[in-house]
Order: sequence, then C-alpha cells, then structure tokens
Amino acid sequence: MNTLKQMASDPLDDHVDYVESYSVIEKLTKKFQEAFCGKMRWREEEDGKIRVSLYKIRGTDVCISSPGSFKCACKDGFTLMDNGRSCTCSNAATDVVFLIDGSKSVRPENFELVKKWINQIVDKLDVSEAKAHVGLVQYSSSVRQEFPLGRFNNKKDLKDAVKKMAYMERGTMTGQALRYLTENSFSAGGGARPGVAKVGIVFTDGRSQDYIGDAAKKAKEQGYKMYAVGVGNAVEDELKEIASEPTGEHYFYTADFKAMTQIAKKLQLTSVKRRTLALTKKYILYNG
Repeated sequence: MNTLKQMASDPLDDHVDYVESYSVIEKLTKKFQEAFCGKMRWREEEDGKIRVSLYKIRGTDVCISSPGSFKCACKDGFTLMDNGRSCTCSNAATDVVFLIDGSKSVRPENFELVKKWINQIVDKLDVSEAKAHVGLVQYSSSVRQEFPLGRFNNKKDLKDAVKKMAYMERGTMTGQALRYLTENSFSAGGGARPGVAKVGIVFTDGRSQDYIGDAAKKAKEQGYKMYAVGVGNAVEDELKEIASEPTGEHYFYTADFKAMTQIAKKLQLTSVKRRTLALTKKYILYNG
C-alpha cells in the first residue's frame, strides 16, 4: 500500500481505496465517476397536490419525476444517456493513459479481468477526435506501449485493441513505467495535446521492484491527475505516493481481481465545470 500512496495525487485519502476482492472493483468504478461529475443528490417538494422529485448531479442535470411522467434535462456539455434518466459529461477534452502491471503475479485469468475493467472505464468516456483520447502502456520488467494517445477515435476500435493486449509476465517495475508516462506518453511525440487535461491510471498487483518516488512526484508536479489502483499484494503506501490529492479520491485498493468492476464505475474522466440549469413552469429552479 505504501507504493500506491506515493503515486497518487493529494489529498491521498481521495485517491486510494481498499476493497476485499477483485469482484468488488465494480463499485469503485462508480467512485471514479463521482470524482469528476459529483455524487447524485435528490430532494422532493410538494407542488400543490403533486409530489415532484428532483435529482441533481453537481450542477450537471436535473430530472423531474411526477405521477405519470419523468423528464431529465441535460446542460450544455452533457449527453442524456440511453436510460433517459441521467446525463454523462462530454464536453471536456482529456488525454487518458493507462499504465497496466503485466507481471507474472497477476496471472493470465486475472489479466483478462484487468482488460475488461479498462474497457468499463472507456465506456464512460466520450472517445472522439476532439474529446477523450486514450493511450495504453503495459509494464513488467520492461515497458511496452500498446498504443499511443489519439490512435483510436472511437470506442469500438479502442476496446478491440485493449482486448488484444498480450500478457507480458515477469517483474514489476512501476517506477520505470511512471518515468515512461512522464517522458513519453504525455509528450507531443506520444500524441498528447497541448492545453488538454492529462489523466494517468496506474494499475498494479504488487510492490514495485524499483524506486517510484521521483517519477510519481514528477507526474504530479507536471499537473497530471494520477489515479492508483492496487489489487492483491499491492502496497498501500506506494499507491498513495502515486495518487493525486485528495488521495482518498485517487487511490483504490482491493484484495481480489473480481472486484475491479466496482472501481471502474467510480471513475469518470471528463472534467466539467458547474453551471446553473433554470427550469420553468412546473419545474424547480435549482442553482448548482
């Protein structure tokens, strides 16, 4: 756990989480979403004899529920999801790079779960030429770029490429991988865009076999938002060292690979500014 803390941004408690199994990770994915778009809140108000329920996500959307009807309104920069009841952030350009531990201790069956988890997070992104770009790097005793930022501009091709990632095995050189992130992945030559938010998501299942402190510090000093995700024998202090502040929102730990789906639900990687949505007539005026 000590290595994870070094990688995470401050505050550490917001960037590092502990879960008991790989199957619990699905819940943590939701936490990632809340970190970028806020937690859902709701309240009910009486409008004459009609009870109206209002749902709000940190200034992003408002949904009105009354007998026989349900309506959601999304602000500019948000898209109404297929369920018709919630909005997803879509307006911010973001460069996202995954650093994935492919060491021997992960094991082939768990590596498949990791790839599934990556694609769960990709599902939450607005992958396109103008918005979210995703890069993927795998590391073990060495570092291998699977694909750079901007190579894929649609979710289907991106997710297919993730599924094809071959398992490296061998050691766990997390420090070397972090240096690759700062020197290559987020460089212009690596496809990074100027003036665009940079997000690094580091996954590991064990203690790093090299020093991570300097590289973790450099990533945060350069303004990258760093998430640290640890499974199994990952060291909490290392996760927290990687994670951005607040650490509690950027560091996640679980004892079981099957829990990774929960972490994916917590992560939404598009940063959206708070705005005000004015509702008229029967709608409630609510300022975020």
